[in-house]
Amino acid sequence: MEKVDVLVIGGSAAGIVAALAGKSSYPDKDFLVVRKEKEVLIPCGIPYILGSLESSDKDVVPDAVLVNANIRLKIDEAVSIDQENKVCNTSDGTEINFDKLVLATGSAPVIPKWLKGAGLENVFTVPKNKEYLDEMTARLQGCQKIAIVGGGFIGVEVADELNKIGKTVTIVEILPHILSLVFDTGIAAMAEEILMGRGVEIVTGTGIKEILGDRKVSGVLLADGRRLEADAVILTMGYRPATAIAEKAGMRINEMGFIKVDEYMRTDNPDIFAVGDCAEKRDFVTGKPRLIMLASTACREARIAGMNLYRLSTLKTSGGTIAVFSTAIGKTAFGAAGLTESMARREGFEIVTDTFEGVDKHPGTLPGAHKEIVKLIVAKESGVVLGGEVVAGAGTGELTNLIGLAVQHRMTVNSILTAQIGTHPLLTAAPTAYPLIKAAELVVEKIRSAS
Repeated sequence: MEKVDVLVIGGSAAGIVAALAGKSSYPDKDFLVVRKEKEVLIPCGIPYILGSLESSDKDVVPDAVLVNANIRLKIDEAVSIDQENKVCNTSDGTEINFDKLVLATGSAPVIPKWLKGAGLENVFTVPKNKEYLDEMTARLQGCQKIAIVGGGFIGVEVADELNKIGKTVTIVEILPHILSLVFDTGIAAMAEEILMGRGVEIVTGTGIKEILGDRKVSGVLLADGRRLEADAVILTMGYRPATAIAEKAGMRINEMGFIKVDEYMRTDNPDIFAVGDCAEKRDFVTGKPRLIMLASTACREARIAGMNLYRLSTLKTSGGTIAVFSTAIGKTAFGAAGLTESMARREGFEIVTDTFEGVDKHPGTLPGAHKEIVKLIVAKESGVVLGGEVVAGAGTGELTNLIGLAVQHRMTVNSILTAQIGTHPLLTAAPTAYPLIKAAELVVEKIRSAS
């Protein structure tokens, strides 16, 4: 029987970071990562292997990040866990005795059982599996008309990449707008308009009833009776947590299918942690379970677990998940952090919102200047920032992260007004019109005028 201090099951973003953070915090401990994939892809880069990157080989995480940190790696599949005896069995018959265990088993694409035709040739999903994606990429080369079912981030990014290489792409989204689970209607509509302007067709407000074809895909039948011709169908209808091994071992699973964890990312067993897509998420503001699967969230949880493996720290806890999203369509990017306006109203918060529109360089006549829009969602009674949305250029990601930090630290709009920032003509909006501060000013004015 092989023995190890810390066993990490799963070698994508969460597994890698859990091992690295754990080894950094406890350098005297022996760490072993078990993963079934020969090569691991950078999860958020997967849509771009279809166009911009041209190959999945350019999206691989090198094993050196683990090896150079003196973390052992075993390519194999964990098949069972004995909690009481602290033993994990793998598919090659190896028994691994561990002191601490981190589950980073990830998620898998959803394929609805009711969907007729899902087994036809040229029906694909988007898993984090290099071999599958390489085969899918090769087969899509011979397809011209591609239907993408689901208008979330993966669906939108895959559609835009396939459109770049000359494919005729149609997104089918059951909700009124693409990306509408993350953005308020106005901003979702902006994303829709830009994507359609780039040549992607979008069908909203209706779902898919059936994938048509005998042996190979010939089209899709929509719920409203319309038919779309298609040579291939890509299902981007969400992901489900991969928790079979945990459930089989007797660990508690919540109502959404995630492994239940505490603020240190521990399961009910204090020696077993769960992080990433397989682990439970609770909203930072409302405390309610949320279906959030993001690599950035996974890495945060992994760091928390790694640091708390042997010594708990009250300073290194989860405290709830702030969903921080971003994507780009051409030169325009979209970001959101915390609650949207519609979410906040649905939860019963009395809120004030406002939006500021400016430019991301100063002066705005500089080459490459891009419109920059920031919307803030603020609790009326306290002025605490509950969330925000951004539409801008290259600065979108960092502006969105700033809003996420404001939510996490329960900053008020008054705190934002007095925040210290740095600006530069080529890198940011003007200090006189920094969009986050200007949006806060507008909200403060509304609160003042209402009092």
